[in-house]
Amino acid sequence: MPLGHLMQGEPHTDTPGVTIGAPHAYELFAAVCFAGRRNRAFSRLAAASGAEPGDRVLDVGCGTGYLTRRMAARVGPDGAVTGVDPSPPVLAYARNKKQRPGSAPCTYREGVAESLDLPDGAFDAVVTSLMLHHLPEELRPAALREMHRVLRPGGRLLVVEFRPPKSRLGRHLVHGGAGHAMAHNRVDLLDGLVTDAGFEVSGHGDVRPWLYCVRARRTQ
Repeated sequence: MPLGHLMQGEPHTDTPGVTIGAPHAYELFAAVCFAGRRNRAFSRLAAASGAEPGDRVLDVGCGTGYLTRRMAARVGPDGAVTGVDPSPPVLAYARNKKQRPGSAPCTYREGVAESLDLPDGAFDAVVTSLMLHHLPEELRPAALREMHRVLRPGGRLLVVEFRPPKSRLGRHLVHGGAGHAMAHNRVDLLDGLVTDAGFEVSGHGDVRPWLYCVRARRTQ
């Protein structure tokens, strides 16, 4: 089943972005797509976030909570992790997943990336994975500005996106399985979007097999 079909949930009244409507099917698709390397890739991303034990972390567009739970393991029992997503089915799925011993408590709440119902400067680190390409292009700057707003000065940002294959055949296969948004995802624009939102980019790079990430910091 193409991923595009898995993403079509009930429309959310507060955002025109695409949401996950079938969390169990989405998780199965992700497991196949990463061919056994998903845990390794997302554990690397949690480390790349710069979050430290005791930190308060926000995962924007948390989906099924896969990265959220790895962030909770990273910051430990003295930290706290909040996941925000507009899809009630995936939030219910995330709440029912067990966490690793010694992890921070995870709190999941309904909300949209471009208008976070959270206070200014409330988090030490903000992460978002495989979410921005599901927002209309005109809303992506607003979502990143919201992440800047809720992050404390000096706090860290990690943006993770799908990196399409470079070959024409690879892009064709991704388009058939995951849809246009992923097959033509412009990860080369991410650095500029993050900078325009007020962040200072501190690094970027690929995480195999399919991911590209940007690390940044709120300077003021």
